[in-house]
Amino acid sequence: MKKRKKQKKKQMNMAILSVTYLFVAVFLGMMFYICHYSVTHQQELINNSYNGRQQMLIAKNVRGKIYGGGGEILAQTITDENGNEERSYPYGNLFAHTVGYSTHGRAGVEALGNYYLIHSNAPLSEKVSNDVEGIKYPGDDVYTTLDVNLQEVANHAMGIYRGAIIVSEPSTGKILAMVSKPDYDPNQIEELWDGLVKDTESGILLNRATQGLYPPGSTFKILTALEYMKENPDTYRNYQFQCGGSFTSGTDRINCYHGQSHGSVNFSSSFAKSCNASFANIGLQLDKAKFADTLEELLFNEELPLEIIHNNSHVEVNQDSTDGDMMQVSIGQGTTGMTPMHLNMITNAIANEGTLMKPYIVDRVENSTGTVIKQFSPSSYKRLISQQEAESLKELMRGVVEEGTARKLKGLSYTAAGKTGSAEYNSIKEDSHAWFTGFAPADNPQISVTIIIEGAGSGGDFAVPIARRIFDAYFETR
Repeated sequence: MKKRKKQKKKQMNMAILSVTYLFVAVFLGMMFYICHYSVTHQQELINNSYNGRQQMLIAKNVRGKIYGGGGEILAQTITDENGNEERSYPYGNLFAHTVGYSTHGRAGVEALGNYYLIHSNAPLSEKVSNDVEGIKYPGDDVYTTLDVNLQEVANHAMGIYRGAIIVSEPSTGKILAMVSKPDYDPNQIEELWDGLVKDTESGILLNRATQGLYPPGSTFKILTALEYMKENPDTYRNYQFQCGGSFTSGTDRINCYHGQSHGSVNFSSSFAKSCNASFANIGLQLDKAKFADTLEELLFNEELPLEIIHNNSHVEVNQDSTDGDMMQVSIGQGTTGMTPMHLNMITNAIANEGTLMKPYIVDRVENSTGTVIKQFSPSSYKRLISQQEAESLKELMRGVVEEGTARKLKGLSYTAAGKTGSAEYNSIKEDSHAWFTGFAPADNPQISVTIIIEGAGSGGDFAVPIARRIFDAYFETR
């Protein structure tokens, strides 16, 4: 009996010990996870508005400056004789959405670089001197990739229209300019805030370049053309179509822009002239499952490799898609919603032989003496398309300039390639957004431009001239 009790007690002790070991293991695992998360997500944790350490850093350090790529001050903190601080933006509205603001929350580079701006890596001697004088330490400075001249040209070219412009470097992913309109003066953010928040009609606080979701219209034909070439690699050049100004399948009908009849077109001239009827016909010939896979590879319905606050583009293509759905999607209408930033990224991948470089806007961080604290370098995200596919799309996009809807870019001191778009956005057929996306020089791309002008009409009439002004400004200084 005693032996049985001892055995039972021993079993109970082993069970208790096992449970103890389990809890210790779980506790140690949680500790390891918390420590690892704190190290790998340090910026995210400090940037959290509920983190008290952020307020301690703000109380101890003067927020650093933000610079343009040429050393221009885009944001700085001015301290008066009483120690009161005020954030100043020397260029006013020009960088409203790109540089952003740092009160009432943060936006733009002010949000992206917040971790660095509120830290100070000033030399110890300078910190000691500031302690003696009773003044705060200088925060680290953020240097961006932004080209002030290109920003000014793009902003001026946009004029009174609403929309967005992105200028970038395909080979590196550097963002050179980013315009979103309507805009506001970040110097007056305190006075304007209540009105800006209540203004739900204009979406003035929205960075349309990265957050605006639009029907891409005919610029989406880049993707439709890509899929057709992938499915018909040996025969796509033999494609022929007779355009009478519209295409009908059952009860579904697609019209060319303003009902224009393009006559006999092949694959390249269908693209160059942006023939809706021809591309609706092409759309019905595509394998839905393969097209859906291609769109996923091109980051539709996926998270973009972009640190700036953004929305993800969406499109619906599946086995349940009707002929009408496929006709609409093939010309960038229907269920398709795309951000200008995403279109610019796809354009850059084409220009860069199929490889997408991660877009970035912060170049480096320096302390108050100019010592580089952190350097950001170009990095490849992944190959979106093959090199051969990129070359084929380049050829099609050159045709748009040479003989198609972007002829206003033809015959200049540089060559260009691109695609225009006129995207319907309501039931009134005459209303459309004007798009252009492209790069220059066509054979050795150094710069890409993506433009949307809300409600302007034809991309060839309104967006292409803006692209030309930006390209001109870029090559004038090189």
